[in-house]
Amino acid sequence: MFDWSMIVAIAVAALGTSFLSGVFGMIGGLVLMGVLLLFLPVPAAMTLHAITQMTANGWRAVVWHRHIMWRILPGYLLGSAIVFGLLAWAQFTPPKAWVYICLGIMPFAARMLPREHAPDIRRKGASVMVGASVMGLHVLAGVSGAVLDMFFLARDLDRRLVVATKAMSQSIGHAIKFAYFTFVAVAPLKVEPATISRALDVPLWVYGMAAGLAICGTTLAKPVLHRFSNEAFQLWSRRLVLGIGGVYLVQGGVALTQ
Repeated sequence: MFDWSMIVAIAVAALGTSFLSGVFGMIGGLVLMGVLLLFLPVPAAMTLHAITQMTANGWRAVVWHRHIMWRILPGYLLGSAIVFGLLAWAQFTPPKAWVYICLGIMPFAARMLPREHAPDIRRKGASVMVGASVMGLHVLAGVSGAVLDMFFLARDLDRRLVVATKAMSQSIGHAIKFAYFTFVAVAPLKVEPATISRALDVPLWVYGMAAGLAICGTTLAKPVLHRFSNEAFQLWSRRLVLGIGGVYLVQGGVALTQ
């Protein structure tokens, strides 16, 4: 199934999108999900995306560990566990057209909420909402960065705290997503654990390649983030995520008509 052109495209996407996420704390996952869906069925795209983004976000969390807001972790895990349990019970796998449409809608939905009314990650109960939202969107769309970003819009939040805390939460979220699409989503197919990688059409070495390139892209992004001001960081994040969202809405509309 994997030819060299596909391997090169995935490698370039893994490196480039981890660099984007390393600079902006998001966006890279949106782009990578779209690229993988061009070549792979939804469960396979989700698992490869999960490994790549889990590695990129995990390494970014290590790089910026001094800026992580650790107090949100218990609530985040609680919200994730609740939604994971509900989705595992339903054994839901979204159609590819739905994934594209969710990818496209999320950035616009996140930006429609006025900044002064946006939820704040520091408020009581916000971390539980974040965990539940991230887990649900990871299954429906593969990514959740645009909605997660709503909780980090307060102007007094430092860009390094934003990138570090989102990296920590996203690395956990993608690990849970990998478990869901590896063990839960394939359950209706009655696939034995030993043959799961074959059922998902992703050779194990491709996971390793994507993870290694994700670390490289994240490392290259650190000096670039240092050069950004907080204002420029917010401006370019908004422009890029809305542009990418528009592309995915078009792709989702096309997929529905086919």
